Amino acid sequence: MAEVTQEPQRAQAGVNEAGESKLKLWLKDRYDFSALGYLIKKKEVPQHRHSIWYYLGGITLFFFIIQVVTGIMLLLYYRPTAEAAFESVQFIMTEVKFGWLIRSLHSWSANLMIGAAFVHMFSVFFMKAYRRPRELTWVSGVLLLFLSLGFGFSGYLLPWNELAYFATKVGTEIVAVVPFVGDFFLKFLRGGEDVTGATLTRLFGFHVAVLPMICTILLMAHLLFVQKQGMSVPPQFERNDTKLKAMPFFPNFLLRDLLGWIVALAVLIAAAAIFPWELGVKADPFAPAPSGIKPEWFFVFMFQTLKYIPAKVLFIDGELLGILAFGVGGGLLVAVPFLDKNARLGKSSKLFTIAGIVVLIYMIAMTLVAYLLPQTF
Repeated sequence: MAEVTQEPQRAQAGVNEAGESKLKLWLKDRYDFSALGYLIKKKEVPQHRHSIWYYLGGITLFFFIIQVVTGIMLLLYYRPTAEAAFESVQFIMTEVKFGWLIRSLHSWSANLMIGAAFVHMFSVFFMKAYRRPRELTWVSGVLLLFLSLGFGFSGYLLPWNELAYFATKVGTEIVAVVPFVGDFFLKFLRGGEDVTGATLTRLFGFHVAVLPMICTILLMAHLLFVQKQGMSVPPQFERNDTKLKAMPFFPNFLLRDLLGWIVALAVLIAAAAIFPWELGVKADPFAPAPSGIKPEWFFVFMFQTLKYIPAKVLFIDGELLGILAFGVGGGLLVAVPFLDKNARLGKSSKLFTIAGIVVLIYMIAMTLVAYLLPQTF
């Protein structure tokens, strides 16, 4: 008798025999997501002693989301002109409720995102996760790292303060040493011969429109590749006859990933609240450059390297040689999956591992030297 009375109640609630609501049936009839649901249920994440590095990609994505949300909030008050940019940021920090915190969160999350992206890239590199069939996953990830650096460079000038102005001036001058196209790119970045309000407006357009559009497309492709091909297993574990343990992606790995997001959020909020991002002094194009001027930390190793290169190396300009070397290095980084033949065969490539260690040590050493010896700038 209870079953008889229960059926009309289920029908009245819009639930069929399978327990599906009318809304779910309506969506299912028009949009079949069964393949996606099957992928989520089937996907597993391998477990080994290096599994901790799998969470860095999600943490980088989390900081990017923070960037988008806080950036939109700042955009409501920011004015991208040389006359009003500094004052608008000052208004955000002093007059807008919690404006100082939002700006500090935006600035800190930008630095933490780039830091997480670098660690994520090196972890993928040392675990040889770029090998077949994940070549395009690596390529898209490296291009996203380059875009993150572009976000950092284009956003640095937006407060229009003294340090940002002169750092941008020095940074854009480096492009001019490239033969044939140097002058064109210099004027393209600056919107003219010098760093002016046109430069600010141009970099603002890159920062809020061009780079986010490209980044969104690449990010969707990168996530699609990762979800389609799953997590890579390091070669030393893949060759082992013992089958590795695995955890379901949903909900086990996803919950752990969310826990990492919570920890990252706690670190971000602590940094933003305890060390709020300073605004500094408004830029004055006619004032002399302050001593100890340097770019953001993620560009410091490159600028420090250029300081050590002689003015002339044989018949080549030293600064040009450094720029070309970094350009070639970036190209080689993108092409790593196609250059490492051993990794393509599932073997451990000691040569590439040693090269990665040398590059990592060099970047850290040059950065430390720059901050310990600021007079070199």
